[in-house]
Amino acid sequence: MPLLFHGGAFLLGCILDMIIGDPQGLWHPIIAIGKLISFWEKRLYPKDGAIARETGTVDLSTKEPSGNEKIARTLFLRGIFLEILVLLTVGLTVALIMFICLCISPWLYFFVEAIMTGQILAGKSLRTESMKVYHKLKEGDLDGARHAVSMIVSRDTDKLNESAVARAAVETVAENTSDGVTAPLIMLALGGPLLGFLYKGASTMDSMLGYKNERYLYFGRAAARMDDFLNFLPSRITALFMILAAYLTMGAGAGKRAFAIWQRDRRKHDSPNAGQTEAVMAGALGIRIGGTSIYFGKEKTKPYIGDALKEVDAEDIKRANDLAFWTSVLLGTVLFLGIMAGAFVYLGLLFRMEGGVR
Repeated sequence: MPLLFHGGAFLLGCILDMIIGDPQGLWHPIIAIGKLISFWEKRLYPKDGAIARETGTVDLSTKEPSGNEKIARTLFLRGIFLEILVLLTVGLTVALIMFICLCISPWLYFFVEAIMTGQILAGKSLRTESMKVYHKLKEGDLDGARHAVSMIVSRDTDKLNESAVARAAVETVAENTSDGVTAPLIMLALGGPLLGFLYKGASTMDSMLGYKNERYLYFGRAAARMDDFLNFLPSRITALFMILAAYLTMGAGAGKRAFAIWQRDRRKHDSPNAGQTEAVMAGALGIRIGGTSIYFGKEKTKPYIGDALKEVDAEDIKRANDLAFWTSVLLGTVLFLGIMAGAFVYLGLLFRMEGGVR
Protein backbone atom coordinates (compact mmCIF):
# COMPACT_ATOMS: atom_id res chain seq x y z
CA MET A 1 0.00 0.00 0.00
CA PRO A 2 2.71 2.61 0.78
CA LEU A 3 4.18 2.26 -2.71
CA LEU A 4 0.74 2.42 -4.30
CA PHE A 5 -0.01 5.61 -2.37
CA HIS A 6 3.41 6.97 -3.36
CA GLY A 7 2.82 6.17 -7.03
CA GLY A 8 -0.60 7.80 -6.98
CA ALA A 9 0.69 10.92 -5.23
CA PHE A 10 3.61 11.09 -7.67
CA LEU A 11 1.25 10.98 -10.65
CA LEU A 12 -1.20 13.49 -9.15
CA GLY A 13 1.64 15.87 -8.28
CA CYS A 14 2.96 15.74 -11.84
CA ILE A 15 -0.52 16.52 -13.17
CA LEU A 16 -0.88 19.42 -10.72
CA ASP A 17 2.39 20.90 -11.94
CA MET A 18 1.38 20.52 -15.60
CA ILE A 19 -2.03 22.14 -15.08
CA ILE A 20 -1.56 24.63 -12.26
CA GLY A 21 2.18 25.10 -11.79
CA ASP A 22 3.07 27.75 -9.21
CA PRO A 23 0.13 30.19 -8.92
CA GLN A 24 1.32 33.80 -8.87
CA GLY A 25 1.02 35.66 -5.58
CA LEU A 26 0.81 32.57 -3.38
CA TRP A 27 3.41 31.56 -0.81
CA HIS A 28 5.80 28.86 -1.98
CA PRO A 29 8.11 26.65 0.13
CA ILE A 30 11.10 27.47 -2.09
CA ILE A 31 10.71 31.10 -1.00
CA ALA A 32 11.02 29.90 2.61
CA ILE A 33 14.16 27.94 1.71
CA GLY A 34 15.62 31.04 0.06
CA LYS A 35 14.92 33.13 3.15
CA LEU A 36 16.53 30.45 5.32
CA ILE A 37 19.66 30.53 3.17
CA SER A 38 19.79 34.35 3.35
CA PHE A 39 19.31 34.19 7.14
CA TRP A 40 22.35 31.97 7.63
CA GLU A 41 24.43 33.75 5.00
CA LYS A 42 24.07 37.05 6.89
CA ARG A 43 25.29 35.36 10.05
CA LEU A 44 28.08 33.25 8.60
CA TYR A 45 29.57 35.61 6.00
CA PRO A 46 31.65 38.56 7.38
CA LYS A 47 30.07 41.91 6.69
CA ASP A 48 31.30 44.97 4.78
CA GLY A 49 33.76 43.15 2.55
CA ALA A 50 36.10 42.18 5.40
CA ILE A 51 37.11 39.00 3.63
CA ALA A 52 38.02 40.82 0.43
CA ARG A 53 40.38 43.10 2.36
CA GLU A 54 41.94 40.28 4.36
CA THR A 55 42.46 37.84 1.50
CA GLY A 56 43.59 40.35 -1.07
CA THR A 57 42.54 39.69 -4.65
CA VAL A 58 41.29 36.37 -5.96
CA ASP A 59 42.61 34.98 -9.23
CA LEU A 60 39.40 33.68 -10.79
CA SER A 61 41.27 32.04 -13.67
CA THR A 62 43.10 29.67 -11.32
CA LYS A 63 40.42 29.76 -8.59
CA GLU A 64 43.17 30.07 -5.97
CA PRO A 65 43.62 32.79 -3.34
CA SER A 66 46.51 35.17 -3.77
CA GLY A 67 46.16 36.42 -0.20
CA ASN A 68 45.46 34.71 3.12
CA GLU A 69 44.68 31.03 2.47
CA LYS A 70 43.50 30.56 6.05
CA ILE A 71 40.66 33.05 5.51
CA ALA A 72 39.72 31.37 2.24
CA ARG A 73 39.62 28.01 4.02
CA THR A 74 37.45 29.54 6.74
CA LEU A 75 35.01 30.78 4.12
CA PHE A 76 34.83 27.32 2.60
CA LEU A 77 34.15 25.70 5.98
CA ARG A 78 31.48 28.27 6.78
CA GLY A 79 29.86 27.46 3.46
CA ILE A 80 29.83 23.76 4.40
CA PHE A 81 28.28 24.65 7.77
CA LEU A 82 25.56 26.67 6.02
CA GLU A 83 24.87 23.72 3.71
CA ILE A 84 24.45 21.37 6.66
CA LEU A 85 22.22 23.77 8.60
CA VAL A 86 19.90 24.41 5.66
CA LEU A 87 19.57 20.75 4.61
CA LEU A 88 19.00 19.62 8.20
CA THR A 89 16.29 22.25 8.69
CA VAL A 90 14.57 21.41 5.40
CA GLY A 91 14.79 17.65 5.95
CA LEU A 92 13.53 17.71 9.53
CA THR A 93 10.69 20.08 8.67
CA VAL A 94 9.43 17.96 5.76
CA ALA A 95 9.83 14.72 7.74
CA LEU A 96 7.85 16.19 10.65
CA ILE A 97 5.04 17.41 8.39
CA MET A 98 4.76 14.04 6.66
CA PHE A 99 4.86 12.16 9.98
CA ILE A 100 2.05 14.27 11.41
CA CYS A 101 -0.04 13.78 8.26
CA LEU A 102 0.49 10.01 8.40
CA CYS A 103 -0.56 9.91 12.07
CA ILE A 104 -3.78 11.77 11.24
CA SER A 105 -4.76 9.87 8.07
CA PRO A 106 -3.07 7.98 5.20
CA TRP A 107 -5.27 9.96 2.82
CA LEU A 108 -4.05 13.27 4.26
CA TYR A 109 -0.51 11.99 3.76
CA PHE A 110 -1.39 11.12 0.15
CA PHE A 111 -2.78 14.55 -0.71
CA VAL A 112 0.00 16.45 1.06
CA GLU A 113 2.60 14.38 -0.80
CA ALA A 114 0.84 15.15 -4.09
CA ILE A 115 0.76 18.89 -3.33
CA MET A 116 4.43 18.89 -2.29
CA THR A 117 5.34 17.00 -5.47
CA GLY A 118 3.63 19.68 -7.56
CA GLN A 119 5.46 22.41 -5.62
CA ILE A 120 8.86 20.78 -6.13
CA LEU A 121 8.45 20.45 -9.90
CA ALA A 122 8.91 23.57 -12.04
CA GLY A 123 7.84 22.41 -15.49
CA LYS A 124 4.91 24.76 -16.02
CA SER A 125 6.74 27.71 -14.45
CA LEU A 126 9.72 27.19 -16.77
CA ARG A 127 7.46 27.08 -19.81
CA THR A 128 5.37 30.08 -18.70
CA GLU A 129 8.35 32.33 -18.01
CA SER A 130 10.30 31.39 -21.13
CA MET A 131 7.23 31.69 -23.35
CA LYS A 132 6.86 35.28 -22.17
CA VAL A 133 10.09 35.91 -24.08
CA TYR A 134 8.63 34.14 -27.12
CA HIS A 135 5.47 36.26 -27.11
CA LYS A 136 7.38 39.54 -26.71
CA LEU A 137 9.64 38.65 -29.63
CA LYS A 138 6.65 37.70 -31.80
CA GLU A 139 5.08 41.06 -30.94
CA GLY A 140 8.27 42.86 -32.00
CA ASP A 141 8.80 44.18 -28.47
CA LEU A 142 12.57 43.72 -28.09
CA ASP A 143 12.79 45.71 -24.84
CA GLY A 144 9.97 43.62 -23.39
CA ALA A 145 11.72 40.44 -24.51
CA ARG A 146 14.97 41.61 -22.90
CA HIS A 147 13.15 42.24 -19.64
CA ALA A 148 11.35 38.89 -19.79
CA VAL A 149 14.55 36.95 -20.40
CA SER A 150 16.34 38.86 -17.62
CA MET A 151 13.89 37.19 -15.22
CA ILE A 152 15.20 33.70 -16.05
CA VAL A 153 18.91 34.22 -16.82
CA SER A 154 21.82 35.75 -14.90
CA ARG A 155 23.53 37.43 -17.87
CA ASP A 156 23.11 41.13 -18.72
CA THR A 157 20.31 41.47 -21.26
CA ASP A 158 19.93 45.21 -21.96
CA LYS A 159 22.01 45.09 -25.17
CA LEU A 160 21.00 41.71 -26.59
CA ASN A 161 19.58 41.53 -30.10
CA GLU A 162 16.59 39.33 -30.98
CA SER A 163 18.67 36.26 -31.76
CA ALA A 164 20.73 36.60 -28.57
CA VAL A 165 17.55 36.97 -26.49
CA ALA A 166 16.11 33.81 -28.07
CA ARG A 167 19.41 31.97 -27.55
CA ALA A 168 19.47 32.91 -23.86
CA ALA A 169 15.92 31.62 -23.42
CA VAL A 170 16.68 28.34 -25.22
CA GLU A 171 19.80 27.80 -23.10
CA THR A 172 17.91 28.26 -19.84
CA VAL A 173 15.11 25.93 -20.98
CA ALA A 174 17.70 23.29 -21.88
CA GLU A 175 19.55 23.55 -18.56
CA ASN A 176 16.49 23.86 -16.33
CA THR A 177 14.72 20.92 -17.94
CA SER A 178 17.09 18.83 -15.86
CA ASP A 179 17.57 21.09 -12.81
CA GLY A 180 13.92 22.08 -12.44
CA VAL A 181 11.94 19.13 -13.78
CA THR A 182 13.59 15.79 -14.50
CA ALA A 183 16.12 15.72 -11.66
CA PRO A 184 13.35 16.51 -9.13
CA LEU A 185 11.20 13.83 -10.79
CA ILE A 186 13.93 11.27 -10.15
CA MET A 187 14.40 12.41 -6.55
CA LEU A 188 10.65 12.36 -5.92
CA ALA A 189 10.28 8.88 -7.38
CA LEU A 190 13.13 7.56 -5.23
CA GLY A 191 12.40 9.34 -1.95
CA GLY A 192 9.16 11.29 -2.13
CA PRO A 193 8.91 14.88 -0.85
CA LEU A 194 11.74 14.40 1.67
CA LEU A 195 14.37 13.68 -0.98
CA GLY A 196 12.67 16.11 -3.35
CA PHE A 197 12.89 19.04 -0.95
CA LEU A 198 16.45 18.16 0.07
CA TYR A 199 17.34 18.33 -3.62
CA LYS A 200 15.54 21.68 -4.01
CA GLY A 201 17.34 23.00 -0.94
CA ALA A 202 20.71 22.10 -2.42
CA SER A 203 19.70 23.48 -5.82
CA THR A 204 18.49 26.75 -4.30
CA MET A 205 21.75 27.15 -2.40
CA ASP A 206 23.67 26.70 -5.63
CA SER A 207 21.53 29.30 -7.42
CA MET A 208 22.08 31.81 -4.60
CA LEU A 209 25.67 31.05 -3.56
CA GLY A 210 27.32 29.05 -6.32
CA TYR A 211 28.89 31.95 -8.23
CA LYS A 212 32.59 32.04 -9.11
CA ASN A 213 33.13 35.64 -8.02
CA GLU A 214 35.07 37.21 -5.18
CA ARG A 215 32.24 36.90 -2.67
CA TYR A 216 31.16 33.33 -3.33
CA LEU A 217 34.18 31.57 -4.85
CA TYR A 218 34.98 29.91 -1.51
CA PHE A 219 31.86 30.51 0.56
CA GLY A 220 29.62 29.03 -2.15
CA ARG A 221 31.94 26.25 -3.27
CA ALA A 222 30.27 23.58 -1.10
CA ALA A 223 26.87 24.51 -2.54
CA ALA A 224 28.18 24.34 -6.11
CA ARG A 225 29.88 20.99 -5.57
CA MET A 226 26.83 19.48 -3.90
CA ASP A 227 24.65 20.60 -6.79
CA ASP A 228 27.11 19.13 -9.31
CA PHE A 229 27.11 15.84 -7.42
CA LEU A 230 23.32 15.60 -7.16
CA ASN A 231 22.81 16.43 -10.84
CA PHE A 232 25.54 14.21 -12.27
CA LEU A 233 23.36 11.19 -13.05
CA PRO A 234 20.02 13.03 -13.56
CA SER A 235 21.52 15.34 -16.20
CA ARG A 236 22.82 12.38 -18.20
CA ILE A 237 19.58 10.45 -17.85
CA THR A 238 17.72 13.57 -18.99
CA ALA A 239 19.97 13.93 -22.02
CA LEU A 240 19.21 10.37 -23.13
CA PHE A 241 15.46 10.85 -22.67
CA MET A 242 15.67 14.17 -24.53
CA ILE A 243 17.34 12.42 -27.46
CA LEU A 244 14.52 9.85 -27.44
CA ALA A 245 11.93 12.64 -27.28
CA ALA A 246 13.60 14.34 -30.26
CA TYR A 247 13.34 11.11 -32.27
CA LEU A 248 9.68 10.59 -31.35
CA THR A 249 8.39 14.16 -31.67
CA MET A 250 10.71 15.90 -34.14
CA GLY A 251 11.72 13.09 -36.46
CA ALA A 252 14.73 10.87 -37.07
CA GLY A 253 16.84 13.71 -38.45
CA ALA A 254 16.49 15.78 -35.29
CA GLY A 255 17.10 12.73 -33.14
CA LYS A 256 20.29 11.83 -34.99
CA ARG A 257 21.58 15.42 -34.78
CA ALA A 258 20.76 15.53 -31.08
CA PHE A 259 22.73 12.33 -30.44
CA ALA A 260 25.68 13.44 -32.59
CA ILE A 261 26.00 16.88 -30.97
CA TRP A 262 25.56 15.35 -27.52
CA GLN A 263 28.46 12.99 -28.19
CA ARG A 264 30.64 15.80 -29.55
CA ASP A 265 29.84 18.85 -27.40
CA ARG A 266 28.48 17.72 -24.04
CA ARG A 267 31.81 18.32 -22.26
CA LYS A 268 32.35 21.84 -23.59
CA HIS A 269 30.30 23.59 -20.91
CA ASP A 270 31.86 24.97 -17.70
CA SER A 271 29.34 22.92 -15.74
CA PRO A 272 29.87 19.14 -15.76
CA ASN A 273 26.09 18.74 -16.10
CA ALA A 274 24.54 21.65 -18.00
CA GLY A 275 26.35 20.75 -21.21
CA GLN A 276 24.51 17.42 -21.36
CA THR A 277 21.06 18.85 -22.08
CA GLU A 278 22.29 21.99 -23.83
CA ALA A 279 24.15 19.84 -26.38
CA VAL A 280 21.08 17.69 -27.05
CA MET A 281 18.83 20.74 -27.37
CA ALA A 282 21.22 22.50 -29.76
CA GLY A 283 21.51 19.39 -31.90
CA ALA A 284 17.77 18.74 -32.02
CA LEU A 285 16.96 22.35 -32.98
CA GLY A 286 19.86 22.66 -35.43
CA ILE A 287 21.25 25.76 -33.71
CA ARG A 288 24.45 26.91 -32.06
CA ILE A 289 24.47 28.19 -28.47
CA GLY A 290 27.23 29.49 -26.24
CA GLY A 291 29.60 32.25 -27.35
CA THR A 292 30.14 35.62 -25.70
CA SER A 293 27.79 37.02 -23.05
CA ILE A 294 28.01 39.72 -20.38
CA TYR A 295 27.64 38.73 -16.73
CA PHE A 296 27.48 41.48 -14.09
CA GLY A 297 29.24 43.86 -16.47
CA LYS A 298 32.06 41.45 -17.36
CA GLU A 299 32.41 39.69 -20.70
CA LYS A 300 32.57 35.89 -20.67
CA THR A 301 33.11 33.67 -23.70
CA LYS A 302 31.82 30.11 -23.62
CA PRO A 303 32.68 27.42 -26.17
CA TYR A 304 30.10 27.01 -28.90
CA ILE A 305 27.76 24.04 -28.61
CA GLY A 306 25.96 22.76 -31.70
CA ASP A 307 26.09 23.70 -35.38
CA ALA A 308 24.57 26.91 -36.74
CA LEU A 309 22.29 25.32 -39.34
CA LYS A 310 20.01 28.32 -38.80
CA GLU A 311 19.93 31.51 -36.75
CA VAL A 312 18.29 31.18 -33.35
CA ASP A 313 14.84 32.82 -33.38
CA ALA A 314 11.66 33.02 -31.32
CA GLU A 315 10.25 29.77 -32.71
CA ASP A 316 13.19 27.91 -31.20
CA ILE A 317 11.98 28.90 -27.73
CA LYS A 318 8.65 27.21 -28.43
CA ARG A 319 10.34 24.17 -29.93
CA ALA A 320 12.70 23.94 -26.95
CA ASN A 321 9.75 23.98 -24.55
CA ASP A 322 7.95 21.30 -26.52
CA LEU A 323 11.04 19.09 -26.41
CA ALA A 324 11.46 19.74 -22.67
CA PHE A 325 7.80 18.84 -22.07
CA TRP A 326 7.95 15.52 -23.89
CA THR A 327 11.26 14.68 -22.23
CA SER A 328 9.67 15.11 -18.80
CA VAL A 329 6.56 13.15 -19.85
CA LEU A 330 8.66 10.22 -21.07
CA LEU A 331 10.83 10.12 -17.98
CA GLY A 332 7.91 10.68 -15.63
CA THR A 333 6.00 7.81 -17.25
CA VAL A 334 8.96 5.45 -16.86
CA LEU A 335 9.41 6.47 -13.21
CA PHE A 336 5.69 6.06 -12.45
CA LEU A 337 5.63 2.62 -14.04
CA GLY A 338 8.73 1.70 -12.04
CA ILE A 339 7.03 2.73 -8.78
CA MET A 340 3.89 0.76 -9.63
CA ALA A 341 5.88 -2.29 -10.69
CA GLY A 342 7.70 -2.17 -7.37
CA ALA A 343 4.36 -1.89 -5.56
CA PHE A 344 2.91 -4.95 -7.29
CA VAL A 345 6.07 -6.98 -6.71
CA TYR A 346 5.91 -6.04 -3.02
CA LEU A 347 2.22 -7.00 -2.80
CA GLY A 348 2.92 -10.30 -4.56
CA LEU A 349 5.69 -11.16 -2.10
CA LEU A 350 3.46 -10.13 0.80
CA PHE A 351 0.59 -12.36 -0.33
CA ARG A 352 2.98 -15.26 -0.90
CA MET A 353 4.40 -14.89 2.61
CA GLU A 354 0.91 -14.75 4.12
CA GLY A 355 -0.11 -17.83 2.14
CA GLY A 356 2.97 -19.69 3.36
CA VAL A 357 2.22 -18.83 6.98
CA ARG A 358 -1.30 -20.17 6.67
